[in-house]
Amino acid sequence: MTTQEHTILSEPVAWSDDRLELGEGARWVDGRLVLVDLLAGRLLETGGDAPGPLRELYRLDVPLGAVAPVAGQPGRWLAAAGTGLVLLDGGLVHPLTDLESTNPVPARMNDAVADPRGRFWAGSMTYDATPGGGTLFRHDGMTQAAVTGLTITNGPAFDATGTVMYLADTPLGQVDRFTVDPATGELSEQTPFLRLTADDGFPDGMTVDVAGNLWVALWGGHAVRRYRPDGTLDRQIRLAAAQPTSVCLGGPDMRRLFVTTASYGLSAPSPLDGALLAEDVDIPGSPAAAADLARG
Repeated sequence: MTTQEHTILSEPVAWSDDRLELGEGARWVDGRLVLVDLLAGRLLETGGDAPGPLRELYRLDVPLGAVAPVAGQPGRWLAAAGTGLVLLDGGLVHPLTDLESTNPVPARMNDAVADPRGRFWAGSMTYDATPGGGTLFRHDGMTQAAVTGLTITNGPAFDATGTVMYLADTPLGQVDRFTVDPATGELSEQTPFLRLTADDGFPDGMTVDVAGNLWVALWGGHAVRRYRPDGTLDRQIRLAAAQPTSVCLGGPDMRRLFVTTASYGLSAPSPLDGALLAEDVDIPGSPAAAADLARG
């Protein structure tokens, strides 16, 4: 055990000298952090014990929204990329299913995650953020639309049981909560969880800690927030970066909060816009769930 593992980060620090255009999709997998530079199509990794450079694992020629590890197959990734889902394996990109190439408005995949039962959930959006132009898809042997009429789909995030799902529609400032049927993955009981204003920032990537609290990155809000399961604001961390995009708990004891940010669209980025940031918190998270390709 190194000295660095005992160092407590009491305020946000830059975890790398790299600056990304649109950092996203932070996940803790097999003892390290993985993330994407979305529009550049890059899958990156770094360690959780000490700051260091981001290492490139893949570079695609289409936008790469997020990945999940494949269950029982280290080094393989199920990814939301371009207009559908792909398998990343041994440096190669294998298309699995196309979802958005027939959208009447040009569209791409955005955020995605596996749930605790191995289903892969991937959201989409149109490039011009057409209201209602985005969809949340569920992949569990076959792929189908789970939630339609979204604008910019972010999340989803699941609790440890996989029976509660949070889903953000970013430009609307909304996060809704759903009940997930553990056997089928069918969604029910959609209820409002957060309704934020532009002054708060816009809800982007999310994660749930072991106590069931929801962490939310607030695009344009210079902050990430932790909300209790009843929707009460529990903690806010202010950031020097304007556009936090995703949050992930990992590192020593799973208590290190990693935050990706974006320089995209900023005419005069600050030194930390586009940085990967880290701060230690009091409640741990869980490693990223794996996608089970054997489902179905």
